[in-house]
Amino acid sequence: MNPRILALAVGVAIGYVLGTRDGRARYDQMKAKVTELWEDPRVVRARKDVEAYARQQAPVIRERAEAAAKAAPGVAKDVAGKVAETAKDVSAKATTAAKDVAGQVAETAKDVSAKAAATAKDVRAQATKVAGDLRERGEELVDSAVESAGKAREAALDTIDDEDDPKPAS
Repeated sequence: MNPRILALAVGVAIGYVLGTRDGRARYDQMKAKVTELWEDPRVVRARKDVEAYARQQAPVIRERAEAAAKAAPGVAKDVAGKVAETAKDVSAKATTAAKDVAGQVAETAKDVSAKAAATAKDVRAQATKVAGDLRERGEELVDSAVESAGKAREAALDTIDDEDDPKPAS
């Protein structure tokens, strides 16, 4: 598998777990499960057994290691050189992969930013249009209400004027 794709997949997975509510919930769930497992009495007992065994075997292992170091001094130097070379190679590959991932993340962030800006612009245009439509409707309603109020006033005044007129004698 391509290390770049693997690094990207790991980055996306970490981003999902730490960046989303569902991911955070999943992380908390996994953490609780691991904590529960770590504190399980069988695991605690196994840890203590391993510690005791390691303490018991440490002097024996140390003696063997000292004997091996005395017997083969050149081997340690060769192994150290090979480890250093491998570490350099791994470091270079990790640096390259990290740069590639960073570039891809930056590119994706730019795309997301551009799309968000375009969406915001569209929303702003739609909101402006809706506000204009509402303003026109409001003005029409105000004009209609003023006109209706004027007609009602005239009708009321006509009725009042008719009542004030003297009635003809019969």
